[in-house]
Amino acid sequence: MRFHSLLKRSDPIEEPPDDPVSDVPIRTDPVSILMSFRRFWPLTKGDRRWLVLIFLCAVLAALAETVTVLLFAELTDKALQSGDVSAFWKPAFQWLAVAVVGAVMGYLGSSLAVWTAERFVLRLRARVFGHLQVLPPHFYQRNRRGDLVERLTGDVEAIEALVVSGIVGAASALFGTLFYAAAAIWLRWDLALATFVMVPILLIATRSFAGPLRAVSRRGRAADGAITAVVEETLVNVVLTQAYNRRKDEEDRLLGKARVRLRTAVRAVRLTEFYEQFIEVLETVCVLTIIGLGAWEISAGRMTLGQLLAFAAFIGYLYPPIRSLGQLGLTATAATAGAERLLEILDTEPAVTDPAGSVPEPPRKRALGEVEARQVFFHYPGNSEMVLRDLSFTASPGELLVITGPSGAGKSTLASLLLRFYDPDTGSVLLDGESVDRLPLTYLRQNVTLLPQDTLVLHDTIEKNIGCGRPDASHDDVVRAARAADAEAFIEALPEGYDTVIATGTSRLSGGQLQRIAIARAMLRDAPVLILDEPTTGLDRLAAERILEPLRRLAEGRTTIVISHDLALAADADRILVLDEGRLVESGTHTQLLGRSGLYATLFEHGSARPHNGTVYKAARPPGSHWR
Repeated sequence: MRFHSLLKRSDPIEEPPDDPVSDVPIRTDPVSILMSFRRFWPLTKGDRRWLVLIFLCAVLAALAETVTVLLFAELTDKALQSGDVSAFWKPAFQWLAVAVVGAVMGYLGSSLAVWTAERFVLRLRARVFGHLQVLPPHFYQRNRRGDLVERLTGDVEAIEALVVSGIVGAASALFGTLFYAAAAIWLRWDLALATFVMVPILLIATRSFAGPLRAVSRRGRAADGAITAVVEETLVNVVLTQAYNRRKDEEDRLLGKARVRLRTAVRAVRLTEFYEQFIEVLETVCVLTIIGLGAWEISAGRMTLGQLLAFAAFIGYLYPPIRSLGQLGLTATAATAGAERLLEILDTEPAVTDPAGSVPEPPRKRALGEVEARQVFFHYPGNSEMVLRDLSFTASPGELLVITGPSGAGKSTLASLLLRFYDPDTGSVLLDGESVDRLPLTYLRQNVTLLPQDTLVLHDTIEKNIGCGRPDASHDDVVRAARAADAEAFIEALPEGYDTVIATGTSRLSGGQLQRIAIARAMLRDAPVLILDEPTTGLDRLAAERILEPLRRLAEGRTTIVISHDLALAADADRILVLDEGRLVESGTHTQLLGRSGLYATLFEHGSARPHNGTVYKAARPPGSHWR
């Protein structure tokens, strides 16, 4: 068993159709094999000593196989041809010993190669996944989630085939080629040189196939991503599919992507198989030439039968590693398609990073909660339209601030700027008098809790969903938070209680119950600044009423910013900010703004919402006192 054969990948490289495919866009820049290798080679740090050991095993395995062929020649000439049994035992035992050593080296090398390759895959996948987590929200709006999943799976495997399996396979094939060629030259240099004419033909063939294979592979990787994206989107929107009788449409959509994938796969197989069979024919021609020349040499007494058999064996062993080198070149070319797609992710810069240089440590672990915006202008990347224009306001610790306005007025953008998903174009957002771009991201986000419009749920137990707000929280902490969020009763009524596994779209809990779990998570986090983005969206009147008391408890003692269209939530706010087309057009209390008959009064008059009975978010406090 040759060592390099153990390193061949079992799965074929996917490739694209002959005709252009408009529904599989290729948005990446071409990347060369050398560039791909240079970019991903640093991830082998820590395993390079094992790569050296793998190379050593490859050398010894190839050397052992070379020696066994020479021993076979000796056995043929001294024992078989002469019929001398006594001459059989010594070369036979030597052959067996060398074969055992070669087998051990092959096993060790192959085992280490697989172990090293999987460690590289783990490291690369972790790096890409970690980078994805710091990219801004608009990146995910422009890229389909299913395609990103495919990049984390199939494309990562393709890079491994280039950087680890590729280099190990190339080293094994190269050592085998050198040893077998040297042995063939040592036996008969003239015949060996005659057979080496195949090498330039092989190189020309490999170069000819590389270009088409690169284009095919690039489209194949994109087609894989498109299939995964369609499946993911259909499963997420299965209710829409069923309610609107879109089953046939979704099946047709998937079939269209699958046809693209089919054409790329067929084209890939045609290219690789044509290459393989072409090389096979060349090898056959060379072997027949050797046998013909060898028969001539034997008849002239210039060569023994054992030498001819050994020479033919060396040539037979020589061509597979040469072919492997050519095939590895094609594999590496195909892998660059995966490299292009991964580098598109890794080369995307995060919208924000931790401050550069030495930044003074925040004066306190827990912020006071004073929030301020100073003359903020902002537009989203890739969109020239200004979302916020000259926005300034302050929110004091303990204050309840409601931000409202028409759709598209820029309300939710404030949450993105305060959590520093983006930085303003001009102006600044401050926490406790310090610009947020001067604060470490970890510190900033520890002190600001966001309750987003869409209730975020992990596919995990209820306890883990609540506890993710504070990783060091105990079970008792989780229970207390659930009790404060008015969630304890329905959680304990479930058969598995806090161990009940939930997920987005689960039917086991209502929207209001999921919202109370999110409130419990925010309570457990206990940050001094709280942002509530449309907290009653998607809830009926009774469910909205049910979460008000937990929200009051959550807001108590914190700087609370409520972003909402529901003006019933604004009735008892300390202050209301009204935005329109990114500008602050009104500011005041509910009563003051109604008296001005401005935009707020218009929105309130035409809105279906009316104030709920009693205080909405404010905690109970003595008459005349101010909530600070």
